[in-house]
Amino acid sequence: MQMLSALDATFIYLESEHSPMAIGAVYVIDAKDTPEGYCYESWRSLVKSRLKLSQVFRERLVEVPWDLSFPYWIRDPDFDLQNHLPRACLPAPGGMNELMKMAADTWGQVLDRERPLWEITFVEGVDSVPGITSGSYALITKLHHAAVDGKASGEMMAALLDVTADIRQVDGADTWEPEALPSTLGVITRSWSRAGQKALDLAGFVGKVAVGAASLQADRRLKQLEPPPRLLSAPSTIFNQSLSQGRTFWGKNFDFERIRAIRKAVPGVTINDVVLAICAGGLRSYLLARDELPVKPLVAMAPISVRAEKDDNGEGTGNQVSAMLVSLATDIENAGDRLLHICASTRRSKVHASALPANKITEFLPSETLAVAARMYTRTRLGGLHRPFFNVTITNVPGPPVSLYAAGARIHSAFGMAPILDGLGLILVVLSYYGRISIGISSCEEIVPDPDNMTECISRSLDELESAVSQVNVNGPPTEETSNEKEPLEAVDSLQAFRDASEALDKAIEHLED
Repeated sequence: MQMLSALDATFIYLESEHSPMAIGAVYVIDAKDTPEGYCYESWRSLVKSRLKLSQVFRERLVEVPWDLSFPYWIRDPDFDLQNHLPRACLPAPGGMNELMKMAADTWGQVLDRERPLWEITFVEGVDSVPGITSGSYALITKLHHAAVDGKASGEMMAALLDVTADIRQVDGADTWEPEALPSTLGVITRSWSRAGQKALDLAGFVGKVAVGAASLQADRRLKQLEPPPRLLSAPSTIFNQSLSQGRTFWGKNFDFERIRAIRKAVPGVTINDVVLAICAGGLRSYLLARDELPVKPLVAMAPISVRAEKDDNGEGTGNQVSAMLVSLATDIENAGDRLLHICASTRRSKVHASALPANKITEFLPSETLAVAARMYTRTRLGGLHRPFFNVTITNVPGPPVSLYAAGARIHSAFGMAPILDGLGLILVVLSYYGRISIGISSCEEIVPDPDNMTECISRSLDELESAVSQVNVNGPPTEETSNEKEPLEAVDSLQAFRDASEALDKAIEHLED
């Protein structure tokens, strides 16, 4: 048994029928890039052979009575692979409309907590997607956010996908053994036995906060920068209301070289800045067309990693994320000026976000308090009634710069999805893959009924930014603190992320062989 972290448990507590807490992706597979005989059975056989490579596949949730502690993961005693690999066929004509609607409907359903919290739908009948051969396929993945941190997602990616069309063989015995469901008394006793260690951890955390707060006050960079946007300072928008039941989704690919060219043309900006500026221009255009653009600039939340390069305390594999708030400068008409303002905003936000271990704060809240607060917030739909914490989430997911293969079939495109909540009804998932980036738009029918139109607004925003780049101040914003920072969507970082996952897989295989 392994207890969830407070952050992961929060995704369990926040979930409701109208707010499923799953993340996922749509992988499009062109029929011309599939081996002979490719079908559902070959895909299922591959998944079965790879189960041993990630514990996530066969772990289910055990919740503690009265929320006396955070839930636990156990090895599911009733695991059945068939429950996790549904098969579907797109209705005619089998185009993007049908595929995106199927994905949205799939993600709009809550995963069964009596089973491991994932599923992958094998979709046939992809017949009319532009640029894709008739009779192609898609995979719609769905994984509960509570089950995913950097380690778990890397394990699953390395377990199921290959970097060549040759299907690698995984040797070694499957040592997985199921666990019996624990008794109520056993779970409660185990939970309370951790109370003493939690108190010791709290003392250490308080020390870290004190040091972080002191450095925050003394940091010369902060004295030179305006503070970033604050929570609840964002304007009210159509994106920040209660959700409707029906989900909407759309994805679109963009050439990565176009984005890289803009970054190279404007000193001091990063790939991430350019992507944020493209999204900002698209949102501005979309809201203008609906006569809903607020006077104040929109504020985006961008998740960032706070994991250290080396962690002597063994925390390097945990779910260690924080977030920064960024002004999207949607009050600025000129695309080039908007990019510079966004660059300045991300620069000061990163400095503030890295000063304190914000991702650890919830670890020391009583589990029952956190559970009651999260569930009450979700089930009373309070999020759609108060001023928004921020307007939109924009998250970058680095992928590999090489092709990936599923059971020998090359993945042509990938579009990412993440969950939405009342009051936070729009999230843009930016995914890099094989020389392109995709932007996946997740919302609901009440808030963004036409996500395909929003992607076209984003596409026009890229065109506008390219045209405006030549008129941008060539000196750009100050670069002292940003010249050496990592760019989340750079190919070199994407390749390293995949190499890390591959190294984890190699170690797992070595362990099995031993």
